[in-house]
Amino acid sequence: MNSSASPLLISVYGHESADPAAVAHALGGSISIEAEPLADCAVFVVNPASGIDQQTIDIWQSIDEFQTPRILVVTHIENQDADFDDAIMLANRVFDQMATPYLVLHDDSGTPCALISLATMRIIDYSTSPPTDMACESEHETLVQEFRDEYLEMKSSMGDGAFAAGLMFPAIPLWIEKGIGLDLVQNYLNQLTN
Repeated sequence: MNSSASPLLISVYGHESADPAAVAHALGGSISIEAEPLADCAVFVVNPASGIDQQTIDIWQSIDEFQTPRILVVTHIENQDADFDDAIMLANRVFDQMATPYLVLHDDSGTPCALISLATMRIIDYSTSPPTDMACESEHETLVQEFRDEYLEMKSSMGDGAFAAGLMFPAIPLWIEKGIGLDLVQNYLNQLTN
């Protein structure tokens, strides 16, 4: 774990179709092509439309021995053929069990516009600037209840420090141009500087 006096060493991994370069730039990290044992955090970038390549899977597995905190970010969520839930199911199969603290909400045209927190049942609406934090409606509660129960059970069983200890792997939807999810990834990274 890093002290607040120096910046975090963030290693970003993923197939070029997921745009790891943009994620590395947005987070102040660097792209890596092999496991970095000195990294404070490993960010794995996945494009749900193209899946997860074998090199990325191998790197994930090799990082296991370092117990480096890891975050999965799912990019290209704005594409109709890219689904956050599909990316999570795939990551659960080839990486480890992912924690999904947030789910994507779409506007009437089907474009991602907000995220709902499964911990607080609050919505972060990114269609406003700055994003608006608001209570969810009862229909949202019903739709996400199963996912919420699963997430809260995982969080409770692993404890509060599980992410920083490299034991729990949050998966965050990310659309950099719209700012969706970028603040949430940063919140996780901030946990590593305390």
